[in-house]
Amino acid sequence: MDVERDPVSGRETTGHIWNGIQELDTPVPKGVLIFLIVTHLFAFAWWILMPTWPVGHTYTKGILNTDQRTSVEKHLVEAQAGRAAWMKRIESESLPQIAADPRLMSIVRSTGHRLFGDNCAACHGIDAKGGYGYPDLTDDDWIWGGDLETIAQTMRVGVNVEHPQGRTSQMPSFGRDGILDADQVSLAANYVYSLSHPKFVTPANRASVMSGRDVFAANCAICHGEDARGKREVGAPNLTDARWIYGGELDQIVETVHGGRQGHMPTWDERLSETDIKILALYVHSLSLPGR
Repeated sequence: MDVERDPVSGRETTGHIWNGIQELDTPVPKGVLIFLIVTHLFAFAWWILMPTWPVGHTYTKGILNTDQRTSVEKHLVEAQAGRAAWMKRIESESLPQIAADPRLMSIVRSTGHRLFGDNCAACHGIDAKGGYGYPDLTDDDWIWGGDLETIAQTMRVGVNVEHPQGRTSQMPSFGRDGILDADQVSLAANYVYSLSHPKFVTPANRASVMSGRDVFAANCAICHGEDARGKREVGAPNLTDARWIYGGELDQIVETVHGGRQGHMPTWDERLSETDIKILALYVHSLSLPGR
């Protein structure tokens, strides 16, 4: 049988023609063949050495008898062994003792950052600066107190939750519940706004602001104090600074006085270990320290 060859290259053709173009019968390059052979040999060797094929409820273990689960378990054991020494110190030492040890605190900050990201950042933000409805944990303004023991206790028992020792704090809805009428709500809000914005008070509205002070004294001072600097024992915030959870603009303050506020923080004593709570308390406390 005569073999047709391409007159230019001299190669045999397949006999296929497309639009006047003949297909050459070009062999597969040797490099490609070698690559395919090597990869198939590698795959075959891998099937023998490593866990590969499912068999009913199990799988082939491979000659090396290794898998990712074994590796992870090994790493976990090694990690636990490495953590044991400093974890024991955190478990046994007091919060002030731990805070006074720079080397131990460097571990606390690293571990605490991870714990905070897993459990607290959803509300307070990964940078712990809070947001609308959630307090900033990086300043020195604390609703319930900012010492180590108080922070740890707040984490344990939560705020406005069903816990026998939980912290309870609620601002009444003065306007919605008819405790104050609309004019009184406005007067009280104007006075509170003036505490952090002194330039708001002018000769034209001074009398109105003073009337608002009277409304505040009769209805708000019992929780926030006569000086409006708050009372940590009842979770009432300081109203004289520029730090606000629900916003410090006049319309936002009116909204707060009218509708009230009730924050919520979960109780962590059943979700986290006591050691984890100590680490988190130390970490959060460190965020508000100068030069952190």
